[in-house]
Amino acid sequence: MDNEKYSNYPLSISAILGLIEANDIAIPEIQRPFVWKKTQVRDLIDSLYKGYPTGYLILWKNPNVKLKDGTISSGKKVLIDGQQRITALMTAVAGRTVFNSDYQEERIKIAFDPFAALSEEPDAEIFAVATPAIRKSKRWIPDIAELFTSSYSSFKFIPKYCEENPEIEPEQLEKIISKVKGIANRMIGVIELSENLDIDIVTDIFIRINSKGTALSQGDFVMSKIAADEKHGGNTLRKVIDYFSHLAVVPSFYDYLASHDTTFAASPYLQKLKWLKDDTETVYDPECDDVIRVAFMHKLKRAKLSDLVSLLSGRNFETREFNEDIVERTYAEFTEGVLNVISEYNFKQFMIAIKSAGFISSRLVNSNMALDFAYTIYLLLKESNEIPVEDIKRYVQKWYVLSVLTGRYSSSPESAFARDIRRIRESGVVAILKEIEDAQLSENFWDVALVQNLSYTSTNNPTYLVFLAAQIFFNDVSFLSNNVPVRELIALGGDVHHIFPKQYLIDNHFDKSLYNQEANYVFLDRPVNISIGKKAPNVYLKEARERCLKGESEQTGLINNIDKFYANLETNCVPIEAMEMDFNSYETFLDKRRKLMAAKIKKYYYSL
Repeated sequence: MDNEKYSNYPLSISAILGLIEANDIAIPEIQRPFVWKKTQVRDLIDSLYKGYPTGYLILWKNPNVKLKDGTISSGKKVLIDGQQRITALMTAVAGRTVFNSDYQEERIKIAFDPFAALSEEPDAEIFAVATPAIRKSKRWIPDIAELFTSSYSSFKFIPKYCEENPEIEPEQLEKIISKVKGIANRMIGVIELSENLDIDIVTDIFIRINSKGTALSQGDFVMSKIAADEKHGGNTLRKVIDYFSHLAVVPSFYDYLASHDTTFAASPYLQKLKWLKDDTETVYDPECDDVIRVAFMHKLKRAKLSDLVSLLSGRNFETREFNEDIVERTYAEFTEGVLNVISEYNFKQFMIAIKSAGFISSRLVNSNMALDFAYTIYLLLKESNEIPVEDIKRYVQKWYVLSVLTGRYSSSPESAFARDIRRIRESGVVAILKEIEDAQLSENFWDVALVQNLSYTSTNNPTYLVFLAAQIFFNDVSFLSNNVPVRELIALGGDVHHIFPKQYLIDNHFDKSLYNQEANYVFLDRPVNISIGKKAPNVYLKEARERCLKGESEQTGLINNIDKFYANLETNCVPIEAMEMDFNSYETFLDKRRKLMAAKIKKYYYSL
C-alpha cells in the first residue's frame, strides 16, 4: 500500500459522531434528502448490535491552503462516501432530524424490544421502525436515541421498565441495554485519501463509488465540497443550488422552505428563488448538476468539474500550489454564476428562445446536456456584448438544434463541453458556431446522414424530435385535420399514430421493426384517426381528397378544402404518391418520407 495516497484505520461510532460535532470531519448539512428507507436504518442498527461489518467510510483531507499572511491552513477532512450511514446514525442514535425525499424534516426513530433480544430465535425482530402501535406498547423501547443521551439514567429507566414489564429481571435488562449502548463503541473502517492525491484521482474515486447501484456524479462531489465550506459561504450556496432544483419541480415546496429553514429564509437568497413558487415550466427543470455546470462554464470558462473542485480548493494550475486567494476568487465567481443561472429573467428569456424554436414540451427533450450548453451560450452572449441583444435568441436556438441534430453532447459530454468552451474563450460564440456549421452541416449531412438518422423506431430519437419541433415552429396543422395544429396535440400529450395504419401492416405480415418506423409516425386528431381506421393510404387519402373536392366533410374536424389537402400533405411531409400506395409500396413510402422530413429539418434550421 502506498501510504502517501491513502491510509486506513478504525474509528468508533462515538468517535466519528464526536469528530463531526466538533467539525473536524466536514459533511454536507443533513439537509439534502435522505435516500435510505427507514428499514435500512433499522438494518444498520441491527448489524451494529450483532457485530456485523458495515462497510468503510471514505474521507478526503482537503489540501493545505496558503493564507494571505503566508501561514498554512490545514485542510478539513471531507466525508465523500458513507454519508447515508452517518446520517442514519445521527438520526437513530444521536436523535437528529433529517430531510426525507419530500424535503420534509423528520426523525427516524428505531425501537428496541428487550424480550426479542433475550430470545434465542435467530429471526427475532430486535429492532423495528417505530410505529404508533409500537409507541403504545409497554414492551418496546420506542426510541433508542434516549439510551445514548447524556441525561439517560439506568437507575431510573430500568426499574420503570421492569415495573411495566415484570416478566423481565432488572439484571437481564441492564445487560442487554448495555449491549445496545455498546453500538457507540463499534468500530467502522475509515479510508482517508491523502491531501497530496491529485484531485482528478479523488474525483474519479468519488464518482466510481456506488450507492445502491447508482453511480455518483461529479456534481455530487462539488456539492459535498462546497457544503463543507462554511468560511466561504459554500454551505449556503449548496442550499441555493439544491433548493432551486427542487423548487423547479415542486413549486409548492417554497412555503415549507420559507417557514422551516429560518436561517435560509433570513438570507437574501430566498427572495431570489421566490419566482419559482409560481413556476409552471416543465421543458427544462435543471438538476443540481445542471446548475453547477452552467454556472461554472459561463462564469469561469471551464467545463471539467474536477477543475472546479481544484479551484474551490485553491489550486494554482501553473504552480500546483494551493492558495487562499484562488479559493476566495473562485467562490465569488461561482456564486455569481449560480445567481445568473437561477435568475428569473435569465431563465425565462432562455426558455422563450427554446420554446419559440418549437421545443414546447419535455417530451421533445431527451437529455439536459444540450440544454445546459445552450443556456451557457445564452449567458455568455448576454454578458459579452458580442452580438446585439436581439440576435441572442437566434444564436441560442441554432446552437441547441445543431447540438441535438449532431449528437454533439451525447457522448463524453464533459469533454465536448470543455472543447467548445475553450474555443469560445479564444474566438467567441459566433465564429465557433460558423466553424461547426462549415465542418458538419454539409450537403451530405442534410441529404444522407439525416435521412439515415430517421430510420429508427424510437419516438425519442433526437432527429425525429427536431422534426416535431420544426412542425411546431412552422405552425403546421396536424395530418388531414381541418384546423388542429401539431403544437396543440403535443402540448396536450396526444399520441403519435401511423400513416400506414399499424393493424393494416400487421395484417399484411409486417413486424414491429417495420410498422413502427419514425417515417410512419404522424400526429393526428381523434376524428381523423377514426376515419382512417385500418385502411391503406391509397384508400383513405382518396376518400379525403374526394371530400375536399366536394368542399364538405361528413365528419367534424376533417379537412374539407382541396388546396388545404395538398398543403397538409406537404407540411406533414407525406409524399403525394402515397395516394396510390398500399402495403406493397410501404418501404418506398418510408424512403420518400424520410427525405421530405430531412428537407423540412434543413429548412427549419436555416429559418432560425
